[in-house]
Amino acid sequence: MTTPSDPQQTLQNLSDEYQKLQTDLQPLIASLRRLESQFQENISVQKEFSNLSDDSKIYKLVGPVLLKQEKAEAESAVEGRLGWIEGEIKRVSSQIEDLQSKSEKKKMEVYQLQMQLQDQRA
Repeated sequence: MTTPSDPQQTLQNLSDEYQKLQTDLQPLIASLRRLESQFQENISVQKEFSNLSDDSKIYKLVGPVLLKQEKAEAESAVEGRLGWIEGEIKRVSSQIEDLQSKSEKKKMEVYQLQMQLQDQRA
């Protein structure tokens, strides 16, 4: 039976923690990609709005129905979405940076312990 002071068990625990950090990172990266895609889509919509005249007809899909919408209202909605998406991108990016930092520290701990164990065996 291993004790917490057992170097092999410590190494296993550190490796497990590192793996968990890597696993936690994957959904955040996927979320960031999705947000960046949504941001680009909304930028494209915003550019299209700039090409339209003020009396252009704009329709919004609500469920199975297209509803007429004023240009100013549609532009305001897109600007609001862009602001929200930007905030989410910053929040998720910050979480990713935090997890990457923790992961890198844990990786170094694993490496250092592996080197100590190799030195003890030599």
